[in-house]
Amino acid sequence: MRNDLRTPLGRARGLGSGKTGTEHFWIQRVTAVALALLVPWLIGMLVSMAGSDAQTARETLARPWNAILLSAFSIAMFWHAKLGIQVVIEDYVHTRASEVALHLLNTFLCTLGAIASVYAIARIALTA
Repeated sequence: MRNDLRTPLGRARGLGSGKTGTEHFWIQRVTAVALALLVPWLIGMLVSMAGSDAQTARETLARPWNAILLSAFSIAMFWHAKLGIQVVIEDYVHTRASEVALHLLNTFLCTLGAIASVYAIARIALTA
C-alpha cells in the first residue's frame, strides 16, 4: 500500500508537486545570505561618503571592488525581491488572470530594476 498524502481532489486531478519548491527555497536563501554579507559593506560605504561632494561619491563608486560589490548587491536584491513577491502572489492572489498578470509584472519590473541599476553603476564607474 502506497502512502499518498494528497487530498482526494488532488488525486482525482492528478496534481502533485510542481518540483520547483526546493530550488526556489534555496535560491531565496542564497540571495538572503548574499544580502546579509553585502548590506554591512554598503552601509559602511555610504557612511564613509556622508558629507562628501558628488565627485567624491563618483570616485568611491568608480573603484573596481565597490562597483562590483554594488552590482552584486543590486542583482541579489532584485532577485530576492522577485522571489519574495512571487510567493506573496501565489499565496494571496486567487484569480488566475490576475496571478499571471502580476507574475509577468513582477518579473518585468524586477528585471528592469536590476538592469537599470547595473547600467547606472557601470556608467558611473566607467566615466568617473
